Amino acid sequence: MKEYGKNIQGLVDHVCGIEDREKRTASAYTIVEIIKQLNPSLKQENDQKLWDDLYIMSDFKLDVDGPFPMPEKELLGKKPLPVGYPRGEVRFKHYGRNIEKLIEKAIEIEDDEEQETAIIYIGQLMRSFHSTWNRDNFDDGIILDDIKTLSKGKLHIDLEKVKENGLFESNTRRDFKVPTHEQSTSNGKNKRGNTNRRRNNGGHKKRRN
Repeated sequence: MKEYGKNIQGLVDHVCGIEDREKRTASAYTIVEIIKQLNPSLKQENDQKLWDDLYIMSDFKLDVDGPFPMPEKELLGKKPLPVGYPRGEVRFKHYGRNIEKLIEKAIEIEDDEEQETAIIYIGQLMRSFHSTWNRDNFDDGIILDDIKTLSKGKLHIDLEKVKENGLFESNTRRDFKVPTHEQSTSNGKNKRGNTNRRRNNGGHKKRRN
């Protein structure tokens, strides 16, 4: 194992040749401590991994009374099982599959108040995702229509209630719009106008004699 170097490999080979089992076991413990000292980052590792590596470096010939059993040689180099990825096309890609899962869970809620709370939470998430991709022409009705579509009409909340109470507005306003040129110009005029007034009121000119 290259990460430990040739010297550690040589120590492992030497320990495997020790005939006395107690000395062999004590030497194996010493090698583990040496590995930790030479590689401080490995101190955070599980001791079982270090012992497994010790057995691997000995080609599974190290016979000691270790704290962990020797791993099976057949497991070395064995390919991991394939990870099962969810199948099926995501209806709205800008929301992602997790939103669809949340909606499925919300449909299962029997209490009306709890279900409405879940809808509001989902709506806040969907609004933040939607505003990331499209900040113009945004309306809460779009979110409600998408919730109805994804839930196949099983989830509903009054649109006027959402708008009046700002239920889909989260603490982080991602739909913030930069002020238009006209607004920034008018604000600049007001600031300059106030400045001129202060100058006119406080800056009296002295008359010449």
